[in-house]
Formats: sequence, structure tokens, C-alpha cells
Amino acid sequence: MAAFLQWRRFVFFDKETVKDPGENGKNFMLPIGISACDSGRGHIVLGDMEGQIWFLTRSLQLTSFQAYKLRVTHLYQLKQHSILVSVGQDEQGINPLVKVWNLDKRDSGNPLCTRIFPAIPGNKPTEVSCLSVHENLNFMAIGFTDGSVVLTKGDITRDRHSKTLTLHEGTCPITGLAFRQAGKVTHLFVATLEKVQCYTLSVKEYPKLELDTHGCALRCSALTDPSQDSQFIVAGDDCVYLYQPDERGPCFAFDGHKLLAHWHRGYLLLLTRDAKSPNKPEFASRETSPTEKQVLTIYDLDNKFIAYSAAFDDIIDVLAEWGSFYVLTRDGKIFVLQEKDTQTKLEMLFKKNLFVMAINLAKSQHLDNDGLSEIFRQYGDHLYIKGDHDGAIQQYIRTIGKLEPSYVIRKFLDAQRIHNLTAYLQALHRQSLPNADHTTLLLNCYTKLKDSSKLEEFIKSSESEVHFDVEIAIKVLRQAGYHSHAVFLAERHMHHEWYLKIQLEDLKNYQEALRYIGRLPFEQAESNMKRYGKTLMLHVPEDTTLLLKGLCTDYHPSQDSSDRDHAGRASINTASPEEFIPIFANNPRELKAFLEHMIEVEPLSSQGVYDTLLELRLQDWAHEQNPEKKKVLQGAALSLLRSDNTVFDKALVLCQMHNFKEGILYLYEKGKLYQQIMHYHMQNEEYGKVVEACKRFGDQEVCLWEQALGYFARKEEDCKAYISEVLQHIDQNNLMPPLLVVQTLAHNSTATLSVIKDYLINKLQRESLQIEDDDRKIRQYREETAHLRSEIQELKSSAKIFQKTKCSMCNSPLELPSVHFLCGHSFHQHCFESYAESEAECPTCTPENRKVMDMLRAQDQKRDLHDHFNRQLRCSNDGFSVVADYFGRGVFNKLTLITDPPGKAMAGSLEADLQRDLLIHTKRNA
Repeated sequence: MAAFLQWRRFVFFDKETVKDPGENGKNFMLPIGISACDSGRGHIVLGDMEGQIWFLTRSLQLTSFQAYKLRVTHLYQLKQHSILVSVGQDEQGINPLVKVWNLDKRDSGNPLCTRIFPAIPGNKPTEVSCLSVHENLNFMAIGFTDGSVVLTKGDITRDRHSKTLTLHEGTCPITGLAFRQAGKVTHLFVATLEKVQCYTLSVKEYPKLELDTHGCALRCSALTDPSQDSQFIVAGDDCVYLYQPDERGPCFAFDGHKLLAHWHRGYLLLLTRDAKSPNKPEFASRETSPTEKQVLTIYDLDNKFIAYSAAFDDIIDVLAEWGSFYVLTRDGKIFVLQEKDTQTKLEMLFKKNLFVMAINLAKSQHLDNDGLSEIFRQYGDHLYIKGDHDGAIQQYIRTIGKLEPSYVIRKFLDAQRIHNLTAYLQALHRQSLPNADHTTLLLNCYTKLKDSSKLEEFIKSSESEVHFDVEIAIKVLRQAGYHSHAVFLAERHMHHEWYLKIQLEDLKNYQEALRYIGRLPFEQAESNMKRYGKTLMLHVPEDTTLLLKGLCTDYHPSQDSSDRDHAGRASINTASPEEFIPIFANNPRELKAFLEHMIEVEPLSSQGVYDTLLELRLQDWAHEQNPEKKKVLQGAALSLLRSDNTVFDKALVLCQMHNFKEGILYLYEKGKLYQQIMHYHMQNEEYGKVVEACKRFGDQEVCLWEQALGYFARKEEDCKAYISEVLQHIDQNNLMPPLLVVQTLAHNSTATLSVIKDYLINKLQRESLQIEDDDRKIRQYREETAHLRSEIQELKSSAKIFQKTKCSMCNSPLELPSVHFLCGHSFHQHCFESYAESEAECPTCTPENRKVMDMLRAQDQKRDLHDHFNRQLRCSNDGFSVVADYFGRGVFNKLTLITDPPGKAMAGSLEADLQRDLLIHTKRNA
């Protein structure tokens, strides 16, 4: 129970007398004899003792119409409909009539009366004490002084669609009625002088529940604002009670004899008789003595204060309309109570340092967050000045999101109140509003307080409650030396780089760092191994090598990372092993094991893998002293050289660097560098190998024998056996002119005539035989030429006798007409015409003649081409460009297309002439 004397009093309403706008500031006067009042729908409704109903608008315009012949006793204006329900009398006696008016419709200028029916259901005369209508127009309740309640159910505006029944009967007069709607359930509160009851109208039997055994006087009950939890207010002389449909709620000890109770927008209005005034019977006349004072008090039940209190002379009623309260008095005046704006009320509270009350008021007035935050700030400042830092920080915490955090932080940094500052920063993080500086400051507070429990609670909160920048927190913790906390935070929030950096640089826990990398998804594991691989290889080489093997073949995160997002993916992830080779800079043994594993698992590994492994094997071969092991290493190196993945140039350089003879010779042979093989053997003075190389590769490059002869000729040692063997091969294949052989061997002082005696004798014998053969051919050609000349002379000077008897074409006996040629061939005329291409040529001799003519023309063209080429070569400054141009146009190719052996000889001679001209031109320019 709340005590009345403990509530603070305020003047949150301004009292003014309503003036008549047309009477030069005079007070507005009500009609005489007001007997009933109500408000709603933008007007105040008045009923008088003459049976008229008056409407007062906001502009103080009064209109009326005659509703009853005698008097109006009750009015009920619906708030959601333009329906007015009135109770009055048309005849003398106790016979009240209920009339329902539709204010939107007119009948002869007056509101339309849609229904009239007697209030008393039976023949027992009794007066109406109170009236209530449901806003859905389906229920109307009328209370009587004899203790009965009549309920009209159905459309209250029509007779045919409603029915009337007696809901309640008793002996105590009905003093209050109120409908309450909660969802689909409708309740009716009934108050008498002795009891408070509630009926459930949504159930057919209309069950009744007695809520209390004491009631209230007439007009001393009201219903709070309509809502799901609206309450029925009963104002007794000692207390004010609030009721739910099923129980009694809180009560307030407000003393004084209650005359009137109203509820509007969270305010409870109570009209009480001055304590000095004598009590009056409950149903006594409304007339009061001129000296009687009545006190109107406006309570705010939620915030527990009195918003207004003042004395008035004999109040008829208090009505709420147009956002204000209107007080109607018996002397015809109207007073308006206008509520002050929220800011003014708050300022009044601020002046009295009533911040708690100001906060409650602001919330009840639905002040926005900015306004509430300002109140919290002022309250916090007030407590801070008083030295209540704990209370101040609680208020500042409520400003988070509106007040700049630096405003609070500066205050508590200066005051060295680190505990309060920590509380504020914690709240700031809980609302996910910190920046990096706030996180840094909070963590520094924890570390300075050495509050490990709070620090752990902060960083080990569930992920759904993380309200800070994790990376900033890790940096601060690492700087403060809380490495274990920093590692926990980095691992939990998957800041892999920070986790590894702390483990490797601060904790030196290399094994754990390697384990952590093995749990990461492929992309992150690959990038971190590239970043930290050298460090890990230095301290844990074997495990690092094992992880790299998996990373470069078919990587899957470790099984203990099944809770991670990317763990256990089915796709194959393979890194490039060549990118990890620099990690093994100081670990050749592990590098060799890694590369051998790669070529074994992935034979199609990159060339860099094979080249690096070859270098490692060659290094091992070069440093190995055991012959058997050296031979094994030699075979391993050669196996790599035979692989297609080895780069030729790099492999050759590596073999030369390590003087790996077998590899060098293999690569020379693989690259068809036969002269390089010769030169290698020559450099190492391996005479037998030189001859053997000539035998193996002389067919591919005939110049090898000439080079071998020159090599042995320059040697001062006794190389007669090798020279003889070379000369024998040169002689057999006619590879060098004898004069060139003699000139070559002239450089060797040990080579005597006996070395080349057999060669020269054989060569001279062959030359003699060739000369004899040439002489014989010359004589033969001369005889044939003389014979041809005699035949030509004979053809020119004497007649030719044709003695052919058969056709040279069809080999049939000749018949006239026939065709004869000087060459001795004869043809039938029809055979000749069928096969001859020209009348002047013999069909049989034409192919041979054309071949000879083509040879003659080609010879002429070659002669002209040679002269033109020679002339261009002499005139040009760049002979190579001329030759390149001729090669580009295919001139030399065309020269070799002649199939006749003499033509070939001529083409070869022309090509030789062109080469000779080019050489002469080059020497001249040089």
C-alpha cells in the first residue's frame, strides 16, 4: 500500500478560466441547470433539467436540441462512434427512457434518434443510477438504485437486433459500471456501495466473480485506459483499489471523502470533499453550501507523485477533451487544466534534483532515447559532483550509444577511478559500440588491476557475446605479456597469423605452431607455411618436412579440426612444391627427402623439383669417397637426366659445375651436340674416345673426322696409330682433298711421310684411274660429236630416203597418206593428228627435245641470275641482307629442282659460285 503523504507534489498543470471569445474577455458561462455531462468525439455534451442536450465545441460554440420533455439524467458519449446514449424523463414519475442518438445523421436539424426504450425492464419503478456502453455497440449496461443491472445485448441502436435481460439483482444501489475487452473476452465490472463484482459476458451463463466486499459511492469508479490489462478503479474513502477481472490489484491510501473518480491517459483524478466540510449521504442532492470546498487532485500512479492539486467551488464534473481537463462548476464557470510539456516538467524535477522521478516520468511520457540519455547524463553529473562515483557510472552506462564515451572516460581517468572506468568500458563492449582505443583501454585496465579473472571472463565470453575488436585485443594482450590469453583469443577467433606469430616469436612453441598449421584449411596452411616455413624448418625439420609433403600431394586438415568450417573437404588440394624449396635453404638432407618423395608420388612434378634434386644428387656424388656409393649416386643422377622433366640447359650447367662426365656426355648426345662430345674428349686427351666418337657420330656430322685429324696433327705426342685410322676412314669416304690432308699433317713434327705414304699412294692410284676414265669419256664424246655433225651436214646437203614400213605410233604397216620426219620416224596421218602437239615436231622425239631445251633455258637463266646476284652483292653495303633476301625468296631452292644430273651439277656449281662471291664480298668489307 502506497502512503499518500510520501508522494511529492508538483504543479504540472496550468489552471485557467475559460473566457468567452465574443464577450471581451468575460468568463464563459454554462447553461443553467446542468444535470449530466460527458465528452468525446471533439465536443463536450451537457444535459440539463429542462430536457435539452447541449454540445460545446472547442471554439466554445454552444448548440442544443430538445431530447426529453422533462429532464436529462445520464449521458454516455462513445469515443469510437458518433453515438450518444442518454437517459431522461418525458413524464412525471419514475419512468426513465433510454434514447440512442446518431450524431452524424439529422432529423429536422436535430440528431437522429435511432432507438427509444424504457430503462426499467419490468413494472417495478426505480431510478437509473449509472450507465455504460461498450464501444463495439453490442452491449449496454444500466444500473439502478434498487441494486439491479439491466444488460442489453445486440445492436444497441436498433430494437429488432437486440434483447434485454436482468443481469444482476441485489438490494444495494449500483454505483459504477464498466466494460473491459481483452481479446475476445468481454467483462463487465459492477460496483455497489458494498461490493465489487465482475461478469464474463463472452460465456453464455454470464459467470460472476465477487472481487471485494466493499464498494464505492456514485461516480467514484472508473476504468483505466482501454488495453489488454486495463483495470477497474474503485475510490473508497480510505483507499483507492484497482481490480482485474479475476483478482484485486494494488491499492493506494488516498484519504478523504471521494466525490468523483476519473482516469485519463495515465492520470487518476480524484475529487474529494474538504476535510472540514461535513459528510453528506451518498445519494444526497448535488446542491452544496456556498462555503463548501472541494479538492481536485491529479495522481500519477506509475511514477508515484501528485501532478496537480487545487480547491474548487462545487464541481459538477471533470471532463477530458482536446488534450486538457475541463472542470465544470455549479456557478456556470469552466476551468481548463492544461498539462505542461514534458521538457518543462523535467526541468522542474531537475531543479529539485529528482532525477529518478524525471527518468520514470520521461519513460511514461514515451520520451525518445536522446531525451532519456540527456537525463541520465545530468543524473550522472549530479552523482559525480556529490562523489557517488559508483552511482554516477551506472547512469553514464545508460547513456551509451547517445553520449560520446570520451566525455565519461575523461572524468574517470582524471579521478583515477579505474574500477568505475572498467565497468563503463565493459558495458560499452557489451553493446558492441567500442572502437580500438576503447578495447585497448579496457584491456590495459584489466592488466593494471592484475584482474586475471575479469580478463579471462572478457576474452573467453561466448562468440555471441563478443563485442570488441579481437585483433586489437590480441595486440594489447601480447604487449602486456599475457601471451596465453592472446593465444587463446587468436585461436578461438581464427586469427591464424597472430596465433602463429605469438607461438613462434614469443612462446617459442614451434611444435604447437606446426600442429596448428596442420589444422588449418588448405589456403591458409599454404600461406602460413610460406611465411613461417624457414623458422619451423630450423627448429623442427622432420615434422615440417612431413607437413610439406602432405601439403604438396593431397592435403587434408588434421582430424582434430573437425569443428572448423573447412575441415574434411573432399576436394583435392595440392600446393606447388617448387615454391617451398627456399624453405630448405639450410636443410639439404630434408630437402632431398622432400623432393624424392615428390617425384615418387607425383612423377609429373615441375621441372624445378627435378633440377633441384639433380643438384643435390650431384653434390652428394661429388663429395662421396666410397666408390660403391659413388656409383649408386651416379646412377641416381643419370636417372634424373633421362627424365623428360629435367631442363636441358640447367642440367648441363649443373653437370659441368660438378664435373659429372657421364652426365655431360649423356646430355651432349641427347642434344645431338656431337662436336661438343669430340671437344670434351679432346680437352681430356682421350684419344681413343675421340676416334670412337667419330665412328659413332661421323655419319651424322662428317666434319668430325676432319676435326679429329686436325686434333691429332696438332699433338706432339706419337699419335701415328690414331692418325692412320682417321686417314683410312677419310680415304674410304673421300672426306678431304689430299692436299688439305697434307697441309693438316704438316703441323705435326712427329708425323713422317710413312704415316701418309699408303694414303697418298692409294689416292694417286685412284686419281690416275679417274684420269684414264676421263680420257676415255673425252674420246667417246668427241667421236659422238663428230658423228652428229656429219649427220647434220648430210641432212642439210642431201636427200633423205624414208624406208620405214611401219607406223612409229601404232606399229602398223604404213599407208598413204603418211607423215615422215628427218629423225627417221614415220606415222599414219590420222595417228599423227591424234597424238602430235605440233605439226613441226615429231611426237616421239618431242619429250627428249623439250628436256634438252629446258636445260638450255635453265642454263641461260642461271647465268643471268648469277650475274645479277654478283652485281647486287658487290654494290650492297650489307651482303648478308642480300643473301638472306635470296634465301627468303627460295631462289636456291628453285635451283635444286632440276632433276637432270647435269642440272644438279650446274645448280651445285651456281650455289658454290654464290657462296664464293659472298665470301669475297665479306672479306673485302672486313
